[in-house]
Amino acid sequence: MKKLLVITMAALLVGAFTVPAMAVDHEFGGFWRTRMYNMTDFSGDDSGSMDLQQADTRTRLYYTAVLSDEVKLVNKFEMDATFGDGVRGDIGSDGQNFEIKQSYADFNLGEINVKLGTQGKCWARGFLFCDDFTGAIVRYVGNDMIIPFIWIKAYEGGMGEDANDYDFDYYGIDPSFTMGDIKLNPFFMYAKSEDASAWSATNSNEAVDVYFLGLSVDYAAEMFSAWFTGIYEGGTVTATDDATVWGDNAGEDLDVAASLVAAGGSFNLDALSIHAQAFYATGDDDTEDTDLNDYYVPKGRSYYWAEIMGYGLIDNSVSAGSPGDQVSNIMAFNVGVDVPLDKLTLTVDIWNASLVEDDANGDSDLGTEIDVLAAYQLLDDLKLQVVAAYLSAGDATGGGDENPTEVGAQFSLSF
Repeated sequence: MKKLLVITMAALLVGAFTVPAMAVDHEFGGFWRTRMYNMTDFSGDDSGSMDLQQADTRTRLYYTAVLSDEVKLVNKFEMDATFGDGVRGDIGSDGQNFEIKQSYADFNLGEINVKLGTQGKCWARGFLFCDDFTGAIVRYVGNDMIIPFIWIKAYEGGMGEDANDYDFDYYGIDPSFTMGDIKLNPFFMYAKSEDASAWSATNSNEAVDVYFLGLSVDYAAEMFSAWFTGIYEGGTVTATDDATVWGDNAGEDLDVAASLVAAGGSFNLDALSIHAQAFYATGDDDTEDTDLNDYYVPKGRSYYWAEIMGYGLIDNSVSAGSPGDQVSNIMAFNVGVDVPLDKLTLTVDIWNASLVEDDANGDSDLGTEIDVLAAYQLLDDLKLQVVAAYLSAGDATGGGDENPTEVGAQFSLSF
């Protein structure tokens, strides 16, 4: 009898642990890349201070536990290494450069979808936000519309009296409506903190009360597509009392009035496609007054454009003087062509960019850049990309005495 009881209990315990496990579906995926590159004269002068020749690698692993049709837990992990560094790329390769990129619960409550935890979000093509964050996205999903409400916890003030004043939050709504070939995406984001001085990303501001109001439009037909994004930034910030940062404006209330517009399109033919885009983001025309006119998001915006001036395939650094993916105080124009040839796609782009407001030396021309990218499908899951870029530097690119160049190659696979 005692032996039978022991066997019964053991069976119940095994069942208790295995039945829930059998009810969970496990989904795995990932991405891997290894690249080699040479960047020369990115400083725009003959100092060689930004020259770099190296190889690096990145692995991303995705694991999703699907508990039911309505609930899942999403996790994304990342491991980076530079060949030969002491983090993970040296002999022994036993470093600990391991990141948890995302970990969030994704569940449905009727027509409401909730993503809660550390996740990713692209907003206004990245001109407003495109990064991982910790917070929540609550979406209503309809037939031809999606209405997400977004909360991003940008900075936590911690424990202590009045510590909550240091919190910095983004709140917003990002709906999209599909009407035939047209997609409309009006959006609104509100950035708020009682005292943002503890967060270095705020440019030494205290009270921040800033909003972003914008619209994106996409049109797609068989041979032609076009897009547009416009953003207006308004509100107020209070400068800290630090005179070395703000000068005569220390402690003053500053009025924010800035804007960004961007547009692009492509025309698809059988043998090739032609694409073009342009964007304009305001800068601050007078740092002595109490008006802030430079388009500015404290942290999170990221829009890749030219290979050298705006990141690209080899997104290690950008040329001197350029805002890179943090688009502000710049206007840029692009035209390019894509030529598909069986397993090979060849892309050629020309970019011209300049600052809207002159830099400290009175210069504005960043230069004209030519990018050539070849992508070849070596195997069904393995791709090789080779890039070559040259920037005819303007005076605003580190003085413009030297012309930055970049060559690189990248192997990548995803599953």
